[in-house]
Amino acid sequence: MNSTALAPSHPREHKSLVIAALGIVFGDIGTSPLYTLKQCFGGFLALEPTPENVLGVLSLIFWAVLTVISLKYVIFIMRADNNGEGGIMALISLVQRKAEISPGFRSLLIGLGLIGASLFYGDGMITPAISVLSAVEGLEVFRPELHSYVIPIALAILIGLFTFQRKGTAGVGALFGPIMAVWFFSLAAFGIINLISMPAILEAINPIHAMHFFMSYGWSSIFILGAVVLAVTGGEALYADMGHFGRQPIRKAWFLFVWPSLMLNYFGQGALLIQDSSAVQNPFFLLIPSGGALVFMIGLATLATIIASQAVISGTFSLTSQAIQLRFCPRLGIQYTSEEEKGQIYVPWINWALMTATIGLILGFQTSSNLAAAYGIAVTGTMAIDTILAFVVVYSLWKWNPFLSGILGIGFLTVDLSFLAANAIKIFEGGWFPLVIGLFAFTFLTTWKRGRDLLRESQRDDSLQVNQFLSDIAATPPLRVAGTAVFMTSSREGIPPALLHNLKHNKVLHETVVLMTVTTENIPRVPPEKRREIHRLSAGFFRINLHYGFLESPNIPRVLKSSSREFEIDISDTTFFLSRETIIPGPVPKMPLWRLKLFIGMSRNTSSAVTYFRIPADRVVELGVQRML
Repeated sequence: MNSTALAPSHPREHKSLVIAALGIVFGDIGTSPLYTLKQCFGGFLALEPTPENVLGVLSLIFWAVLTVISLKYVIFIMRADNNGEGGIMALISLVQRKAEISPGFRSLLIGLGLIGASLFYGDGMITPAISVLSAVEGLEVFRPELHSYVIPIALAILIGLFTFQRKGTAGVGALFGPIMAVWFFSLAAFGIINLISMPAILEAINPIHAMHFFMSYGWSSIFILGAVVLAVTGGEALYADMGHFGRQPIRKAWFLFVWPSLMLNYFGQGALLIQDSSAVQNPFFLLIPSGGALVFMIGLATLATIIASQAVISGTFSLTSQAIQLRFCPRLGIQYTSEEEKGQIYVPWINWALMTATIGLILGFQTSSNLAAAYGIAVTGTMAIDTILAFVVVYSLWKWNPFLSGILGIGFLTVDLSFLAANAIKIFEGGWFPLVIGLFAFTFLTTWKRGRDLLRESQRDDSLQVNQFLSDIAATPPLRVAGTAVFMTSSREGIPPALLHNLKHNKVLHETVVLMTVTTENIPRVPPEKRREIHRLSAGFFRINLHYGFLESPNIPRVLKSSSREFEIDISDTTFFLSRETIIPGPVPKMPLWRLKLFIGMSRNTSSAVTYFRIPADRVVELGVQRML
């Protein structure tokens, strides 16, 4: 639990990280003012914007952001890092690897973590749609007759954004921070302009207004939390992006810049609503004087929402990559868009799936207010799961006082579950969408994990022990040919089926034979000195075990070139042997038949190991093997 290695040593470098964090980390929560108050008073609840209601809602927003973002994520959960990395996958890894709990409870927690990860895919589809659409809707404030252009423009922006993904974000990444800095400065500036005319609105900081709101509306007041939660979307991003910038730059950016700017804008919108109740149709853009300032903010809001969408899309790519490395997801084609930045990746299948879903959401829901009904379920579900996993880490790993950790866990979980319950009423209004996406993602992730576990068991049962094989070829030596053969195998024990098939059919062995296993550890990155284990066997055989973190990408040729001290190898004279397994249902399937067929379909469509391990395609031989599950 140490991320000090990520902290920059030079103050100027630290300042640059703070600015960069503005562009990557805070895009989602930073664009929430576009639609939060609009949804609180103009959504399906249609809350009357009286002074008492405005103060009550603003008080709820202030304390929600303080509790969920400032206290829970920025101060508390960001302490739970996995070698400097954050996010729900980091929590899953900590629970898997270090938590002192029973195996059954560990499996339950890992399942919960996978549910949270699955819900993130729904968030990755909704966030670009609602963010960009809410920004472009500013055109209706500028010129009402432009209403018919809102959806086409939003679609054009999103299609362009998803099309651009294959080029990577390294080229424009340097602009994200300064643009978002201007965005947050503008939020604060226009908020202050309206605060000057009504400074009394700052009374909303007093929690008595929130309590008075609850007392006035009784149980029905919980429904407003379904809109208030829009102000805290993006909390998971603060934690997930910790590995890119370090804990301190994110904390400084939040407390010194982002949080004050957001609150000033929310209070400015509240002052406007009290003075002009008709502003409820779009309090964010009506906060801005008409003319050039409004046009400027429409353009700036569009840029900010594009950046927010980019962060979520990139986060979805990263989550998929981590799931592949942790063997919860089949190998998908991953393209690396930067030679310097390991996190700059592009996953075509995920990209086009997100684009299709986002276009469908805009065409189906039409407005950001309608989309807000679908937003919230995924966010609150993930927030609650983060709290549960973090509590387990605090209690079993950090060994905090049980009473103190229990109070913290119950307190944060109560807030999370209140938001989740408030959003539950929106299931039939559109909240079903992220739940359906999450269900599909969870089914795919768990099916693949279970299928691969069964497949490894089958391989282990059928494998031949290394010592026995070496004894057999010593007793009856086969023909040896020049060159090196590398046999990729998922097992550290036994002889790979591909080697046995090659010897059986071709009757030869290479002079040098490497049995190679790649293991993904439950840590983000493995130090270079612990990358490989090389064991010299007999008869020209070697066993190489490679270790990678779940944020790293294997590169087999590079490892072999760097192994020249242990044995001589010429990549141009090396052949890589891979097993192409065909899975068929057994007489008594080891999984429910529908799930086994799903696993078989996923296996057939998985990306080639050649691409995944970066092996030269002209040096590969694939041998077919049938497996019965």
